[in-house]
Amino acid sequence: MTSTPPLMPEHPALTTDTSMLTRRFGKEVINYFAGSRLNRYSFLRSDAPFLQKAATSPAARFVALDNLSPLVVDKKKLALLSFDDVKSLIGEEPYRQSDADRIKGYDSTAGPSVLIVFLGTVDNEGDVEFESSEHGKAKGQPYFAIDVTAKGRQDVERWLKGQEAKGLWVATDTRSLTLHSEAAAMFAQARSILDWNSRNVFCAGCGNPNLSVEAGYKRICPPTDLKRSSSSSVELPDCPTRHGVSNICFPRTDPTMIAAVVSADGQRMLLGRQSRWPPYWHSTLAGFLEPGESVEEAVRREVWEEAGVKVGRVVVHSTQPWPYPSSLMIGAIAQAVPGAGEEINLNDKELESAKWFTMEEVRTALAQNTGSMMAPPPKEYKDGDLRVPPPQAIANRLMTAVVEGYLTGNAKI
Repeated sequence: MTSTPPLMPEHPALTTDTSMLTRRFGKEVINYFAGSRLNRYSFLRSDAPFLQKAATSPAARFVALDNLSPLVVDKKKLALLSFDDVKSLIGEEPYRQSDADRIKGYDSTAGPSVLIVFLGTVDNEGDVEFESSEHGKAKGQPYFAIDVTAKGRQDVERWLKGQEAKGLWVATDTRSLTLHSEAAAMFAQARSILDWNSRNVFCAGCGNPNLSVEAGYKRICPPTDLKRSSSSSVELPDCPTRHGVSNICFPRTDPTMIAAVVSADGQRMLLGRQSRWPPYWHSTLAGFLEPGESVEEAVRREVWEEAGVKVGRVVVHSTQPWPYPSSLMIGAIAQAVPGAGEEINLNDKELESAKWFTMEEVRTALAQNTGSMMAPPPKEYKDGDLRVPPPQAIANRLMTAVVEGYLTGNAKI
């Protein structure tokens, strides 16, 4: 990853796709924060010998996050650190013990350690091969993420100051969406997993401290605890999380619908705005899915609750991981029921306003007036014109799909 990839991701396998689905609906959309080239090798996360060889390899690269903000070279590039760069924090043998041995020797009173997450490998980069214990050879350049939030640790604080002396810095404005596509996808994976680990240090079943295993992707409630001062392990009270299929805590993902709602005649689009947004800045409607609810039902419920509009047909367009902290934005295009179903009423008062915009107004805004909420209006912006999210936001991609002919089957190939 020596060159800087484009801001928006592209999947090489889809650049020449002429399948029936593509001819009907246009090219597959890969949204910002998605499109990672990493092979996650999820079945190797418990393979300590493999992880040890991969992490200590000269080819290994580490992404460092401080309070969930990444260490960067500039606004577009993550700092990709070598094992030698981080060795003082994670030790010479970061994976010297298997998960089973770590659980057996668990000590809840031990000091905090720097969490390491295995992100995966990038194929055909460096042409490196690593032997696994049970799955043959794994090929590619390995990437890891580490949590360098100091938490009172002076060694971590000194390390961070050392990186700053090298010209690196911690980017705290990641919602400005300036990282290039591959860096954004890697950051999204790292941030979500590190954040989940930091929020779940106690067992949900018994309240005791738990242990991160599987290279950061699971947490387990150990049955025994050395508690440092004990000469032998102390058996802990029984816990429901050690039984059945719920014996491990997995990272959570929060499904969220977001929809471009089109009028029954296909000539207008429903957009809303919240009071905290910049003047005239509007976006598509969104909301969390509830238990026992399909995506289609969630779209209909949320649109009615927020804008009073009744939705009929709903079609899923694309999805976007959103690492703040762990949402999966499920993007849909929906059509309103004609007549009274299109009347706007802010039922739950969550929005400041909702409005039907003509397709031409949306098309013009997409071409001239996009930008993040933190960014000032474009120089050519005329006060009162519609402003919409940037291309990195799935809301923009849904609006673009509609104005480019997604509903009529004339989407671009």
